[in-house]
This record gives sequence, structure tokens and C-alpha cells, in this order.
Amino acid sequence: MLTIDNLHVSYGGIKALRGINLKIDDGKIVTLIGSNGAGKSSTLRSIMNLVKKEEGSIKYDGEDLTNLPTKDIVKKGIALSPEGRRIFSNLSVEENLILGAYTINNKQKITEQMNKMYDLFPRLKERHWQKAGTLSGGEQQMLAVARALMIRPKVLMLDEPSLGLAPLLVKDIFDIIKEINRQGNTILLVEQNAKKALEIADYGYVLETGSIVLEGEGQILLEDDRVKEAYLGDAK
Repeated sequence: MLTIDNLHVSYGGIKALRGINLKIDDGKIVTLIGSNGAGKSSTLRSIMNLVKKEEGSIKYDGEDLTNLPTKDIVKKGIALSPEGRRIFSNLSVEENLILGAYTINNKQKITEQMNKMYDLFPRLKERHWQKAGTLSGGEQQMLAVARALMIRPKVLMLDEPSLGLAPLLVKDIFDIIKEINRQGNTILLVEQNAKKALEIADYGYVLETGSIVLEGEGQILLEDDRVKEAYLGDAK
């Protein structure tokens, strides 16, 4: 279980997170929804210790991760697929995947994990030789997710995986997220497509200006009039 307790983060005097509390149970899909600037990405970056925390703690299976270096957090089994994909454009698909496995020192295990990624993402297998920068947007997103999975994480954090994708590709990405979860990964999903996110989430949190204003089971939040009005565009 990943837990966040009373987390405060600021950027240049601007409060990004105001004492949030989260709980991500093993094997579940948990989503964070909210408008731009609500603090969703800051939450993920805080977990990875990519931003300085003013106050609060982050624990995984009871172990304090709050001040651990990012590389050690990755070794604990937590991976982030960042917003904007951040792939290595001039490297091939295969080279991107190999770099994603930097915590694994066994070449055979890297090959085995790469083959699992090719099974999960057949289009990447077809283009394993191709430079990542020449892939379509959807394929680049698949590569970003596959690269994060190369370390065989227990917790996979996804930051806006459907951003900028055509509707058909959005469906593909969410189908893949469900399959990754079915295979045993815990998912923490940040997503502006609130409807899609809540449809697949076991539990959800709604952030506004750095604070959690609503939480509950995904299906219950889908039916909440406040969520409908603010994020789904179909309030009664």
C-alpha cells in the first residue's frame, strides 16, 4: 500500500499541494482528477521525490520514502510514465526500452521483460528498430508506458496518458491500462479525461487548487452531480 499523509508542496511561494492525504491499495486502479493546476502532477512528482516537500510523508508498505533519492524509489518498485511522454526521440524503440530497465543488471531478464512489452504492445514490436521520434502520438505513448514497465514495477504511475490522442487511441490506451492492472500492477492514474478515468478506477480523488475536495469509488464519483458539473459536462 502506498500512503501520502499531510503533503504540502510549494513552487516559488505558490501552494501546489495543501496537506493532501491519499491511500493507494495494492492491485487497485486509483485516479486523480481535476483541472489544470489542481496539483495532480505535483502529487506524482512528490512521490518520486522530484519536487521538494515542505511537510508530510510518503510511505510504501510501511517504509518511509519521503526523502529517498528518486533512483532508490524506483528500486523499491515505483515507476512514473511522465506527462509529455519524454521518450528519447533519436533512439530506437528497443533502445528506449533498454534504458528503461536501468535498474536490472541481468541481460536475460531485460530481454524477457522486453518480450513481455512486445506482447503487450504489438505495434512496438513491429517498430522495434524505428526511431522513437518518428512514431505516431499513440505509439509514443505506448512506448512511454512500456519503458516505465521495464523495471517490473509494483506501482505504475501514469501522468495524462491520453493527452492529445484521437478518441480511438484513447480507448486503446485505457484498455491497455486495464490489462496492466489485470496482470498485477497497482495503477495511480492522473488524467484529464475524468469520465474514462473514473470508469476504470476502483477509487478516485478530486483535487482543486492543491486540496482534495471529493473522494470515493470510481463509479460513485461518476454519478456525483458535483463531478458531473465540473468535469463531465453533463450535470442534470
